[in-house]
Amino acid sequence: MEVTSIIIQANIEKAQTGDQVAFTFLLDFYWNEVYGFMIKRTENETDTEDIVIETFAKAFDKIATYNPEYGFNTWLIAIAKNVHIDMLRKKKSSLFVDNSDDSNYVNAIADDSPTAEDELIIEQNLAQLLLCIKELKPAYQEVIQMRYFQEMSYQEIADQLEEPLNNIKIKLLRGKKLLAEIIKKK
Repeated sequence: MEVTSIIIQANIEKAQTGDQVAFTFLLDFYWNEVYGFMIKRTENETDTEDIVIETFAKAFDKIATYNPEYGFNTWLIAIAKNVHIDMLRKKKSSLFVDNSDDSNYVNAIADDSPTAEDELIIEQNLAQLLLCIKELKPAYQEVIQMRYFQEMSYQEIADQLEEPLNNIKIKLLRGKKLLAEIIKKK
């Protein structure tokens, strides 16, 4: 076994015990490989970044199930493929319009802008979400706000905060995970 694979295996074992430094090492080590694989499939940088971040989030959530008989990169690629398929299904279902007869077609064209009631519900949900975000550490609040409310790219966030791109990716990954835990508790 070569030195690199020994180091990787040691970090996988540490990550399985919840070691954040090991998670960061694995993310840094495998990011480019998973990203390179997905960019060829999606040909879209934004989708690829989202897929890769979700891939690592799912991998770290399920790292206890990783079977060391297979390459860690193979396992990550399999997760990435599934995340990509899920994303395509979501996009497809949101674009699907059954226009088998004219009445359905007319209904699809009808004004679907939110009603006053819809807007109130959206506002209340947003207020709840903002309260949950305020429970995060300021560093996580900042990157989540920049990414999802200001719709900045990962690179724009890294440039503005003068931090390495991978730090931003890790902060977003951890921030989203912590936010999901806060939301589940409510």
